[in-house]
Amino acid sequence: MDSANPESSQVIYDVPIFFKVYKNGRIERYRKHDFSPPSNNSVTGVRSKDIVIVSENNVTVRLYLPKITQNDQKFPLLVYFHGGGFVIESAFSTYYDSYLHSVAAETNVIAVSVEYRLAPEHKIPACYDDSWSVMKWVSQGSEPWLKSYADFSRVFLSGDSSGANIAHNMMLRASIDEDHKLEVGDSLNLVGMALIHPYFGNNEPDRIWSYICPENPNTDDPRCNPAAHPSLLSKLCCSNILICTAEKDFIRDRGWTYYEALKKCGWKGEVEIKETQGEQHVFHLNNPTCEKAKFLMKWMADFFQQSS
Repeated sequence: MDSANPESSQVIYDVPIFFKVYKNGRIERYRKHDFSPPSNNSVTGVRSKDIVIVSENNVTVRLYLPKITQNDQKFPLLVYFHGGGFVIESAFSTYYDSYLHSVAAETNVIAVSVEYRLAPEHKIPACYDDSWSVMKWVSQGSEPWLKSYADFSRVFLSGDSSGANIAHNMMLRASIDEDHKLEVGDSLNLVGMALIHPYFGNNEPDRIWSYICPENPNTDDPRCNPAAHPSLLSKLCCSNILICTAEKDFIRDRGWTYYEALKKCGWKGEVEIKETQGEQHVFHLNNPTCEKAKFLMKWMADFFQQSS
């Protein structure tokens, strides 16, 4: 830090546990993530690899292929968006790499984990646009693992916290936007979403959203607060949605509000909500071996298999 330059030490915007912004424009995150390389897990049989989708924006995915037991085996396809308030974490951190290995092994899906650009350097809609680039790439179905092993009639979107928000917005784009059509068409069937401890806005100001979305800092933006826009919510093209909440999560109410809005808006699908008692936000990532985390994983496995 340059003590001779007061602008290098003067904080002008601070969101504790996430980031702070200095007067000279420097951004400092409270938590930095590590990097875990792709690997072949000899215990679970899950293999992973990285693929760059948009080189100029460094939009990348990590693919997870579960253990193959039959030559003609096809798996449901899961597109997963990591959480972190749009501003921290990575698909390549040990935190998420370990989790997606477990998801692929225990729910028996081929998973695509999305590495999108983070705010506040890349403000809204960068994370959505990057994620949509991945959706279009998936829909082309040309990647060898996907071509050989993915069942494109059973495609699911999922994410935790802000990643659940991105999953919802990707499903909505696929449902209503004529400019955002997926290329496979009828052979790509978006069956459902599993939203884990979802981050959505409500009627209260949100210090992260207001900073990373200056074009519409209010939380009534439909990307932030879908429950406030039932006419859009009713057009979701998937037929099944699982919402998982945690009793002591500081944004628990957002998942319940989304659930109630889906029940009332005229959407024709089936929605289920499951709540873990006595636990905090993303407890399953912080303590993945606990019994309650295992129950949450089973809920997801049942959802992917029964909704197919």
